[in-house]
Amino acid sequence: MARALVQLWAICMLRVALATVYFQEEFLDGEHWRNRWLQSTNDSRFGHFRLSSGKFYGHKEKDKGLQTTQNGRFYAISARFKPFSNKGKTLVIQYTVKHEQKMDCGGGYIKVFPADIDQKNLNGKSQYYIMFGPDICGFDIKKVHVILHFKNKYHENKKLIRCKVDGFTHLYTLILRPDLSYDVKIDGQSIESGSIEYDWNLTSLKKETSPAESKDWEQTKDNKAQDWEKHFLDASTSKQSDWNGELDGDWPAPMLQKPPYQDGLKPEGIHKDVWLHRKMKNTDYLTQYDLSEFENIGAIGLELWQVRSGTIFDNFLITDDEEYADNFGKATWGETKGPEREMDAIQAKEEMKKAREEEEEELLSGKINRHKHYFNQFHRRNEL
Repeated sequence: MARALVQLWAICMLRVALATVYFQEEFLDGEHWRNRWLQSTNDSRFGHFRLSSGKFYGHKEKDKGLQTTQNGRFYAISARFKPFSNKGKTLVIQYTVKHEQKMDCGGGYIKVFPADIDQKNLNGKSQYYIMFGPDICGFDIKKVHVILHFKNKYHENKKLIRCKVDGFTHLYTLILRPDLSYDVKIDGQSIESGSIEYDWNLTSLKKETSPAESKDWEQTKDNKAQDWEKHFLDASTSKQSDWNGELDGDWPAPMLQKPPYQDGLKPEGIHKDVWLHRKMKNTDYLTQYDLSEFENIGAIGLELWQVRSGTIFDNFLITDDEEYADNFGKATWGETKGPEREMDAIQAKEEMKKAREEEEEELLSGKINRHKHYFNQFHRRNEL
């Protein structure tokens, strides 16, 4: 048992050693965060941040993060790190956000910028690579943005991904993989996933189909009905010993499931874009169009608007390792989420108790005043 634990620990340590952490911020060194994060001076009216764990928390020091402090303001702040390219690698972006003020309208998202970003002049027009995180405004907008910069334009995921709307801290994770798959997680649970190519409607921006490819596609489509049955044959079975191919014909292997053209149905083949994707996946087709690759990532920041301030951003992480991100989330948000809710529940009970006591005092005060009023009226009548 002990040996197994040692081996498991060694594997975990090796995994951590292999992970590349491009950026990690937990704000554990007090006001020294100001040496790493730069407030934009593009507009004197930009709101200011402070380091705070909020009115309720799981751990007073570990839960400290950047908190918005002024209502009705734009905010712009960023931090640099050593530039890198995620070409051929998984990219994981993760952070925690807490809308302690019960957000009514405002952003809780982050942006990842190219290394040449002008931090002092950061504003809403500054180019970014990725925008990710919750955005809330009224009853209509309660979504997770996942916007990618591709071919000089911004493209948003066409799926509606709902965000958390309560006042607790939540862990947001975006995973972009080199095989063009992606995953969006909230609190460690996958809430949306799929293909970057199709869920961002990027197929229309890719290489046009040549006449030769179109002809090839039509031939493939025509032959699909003839070959479709082969996809459902049980290849694990062997031909009967007494089967004579010349006399009996081709060996009809057992079917794994009923072909889709039986019972009056006809095979429709496969989607043309899917076919092209498969046909050209071993060429330079995909690498020619960098759907999820960014050559010069070098900064992360907050550029957003809030009607009511109080949001806290913490536990920023950019890495190439999904397991490292998962463990980091468990070691930070995972350790404090429970105590945070417990403290909020205790405060809520105390506030309810105080409200009842104040109400009782008001009622008692009202009764005393009514008695005084009645007593004064009685004495006036006696005097008359």
